[in-house]
Amino acid sequence: MSKKILLISSSTVYGRGYLDHVEEEIRGFLGSVKEVLFVPFAQHDLNAYEATAQKRFQKMGHQLKSIHHYDDMPKAAGSAQAIFIGGGNTFRLLKGLYDARILNQIHERVEAGVPYIGSSAGSIVACPTLKTTKDMPVVQPPSFDALRLVDFQISPHYLDPDPASTHMGETQEERINQFLEENDRAVIGLREGTLLRVENGGILLKGSTRARIFRRGHAPVEKEPGLRLDEFLHAQN
Repeated sequence: MSKKILLISSSTVYGRGYLDHVEEEIRGFLGSVKEVLFVPFAQHDLNAYEATAQKRFQKMGHQLKSIHHYDDMPKAAGSAQAIFIGGGNTFRLLKGLYDARILNQIHERVEAGVPYIGSSAGSIVACPTLKTTKDMPVVQPPSFDALRLVDFQISPHYLDPDPASTHMGETQEERINQFLEENDRAVIGLREGTLLRVENGGILLKGSTRARIFRRGHAPVEKEPGLRLDEFLHAQN
């Protein structure tokens, strides 16, 4: 069965509320699905995070419940109708997925066609590894290996280098190029306001601005919303 995956760069954009800029996209993506399983492990206060997501999804016509309320979390993940993993710290999130023993269950459900929505950290853990995160390792997961729902890497909240800046630290582009020195896997820099819809074997860029794609041995390319990115992002090895 074809996978259905929605990968959002950020849960908010400037001047708008939580998930406001992707409400229409989420509604269309979930369709008639009523119950969404929420994975809140990227944040410290799980109940507060659930309350925020619950209120927003109820407004869109969907019931949401966090996985941390279930005694048997692998069973809950293995029977989910839809899955939403929100943003926060990616190291904390991935460790939570390992601790709850739900990586395989989520992977199998999505492979079976269950809709998956990731935002920010939730988009990174959909990738093969955590290696394109910018977060501090506030906790240590057992591995950098993630959900493997897609075969490329994401760098969310992508920021272009500012030629007028006097800051001497590495830019996001430099960090991605360092990743490519050690890893031969495409990386897409998703600027805030952009998202990927992976469905029917294709990868469609959507949103309000362009995305930047990095591949080893190639110059970065800019792609406009509305374009399919299959040839750039599917693994070549």
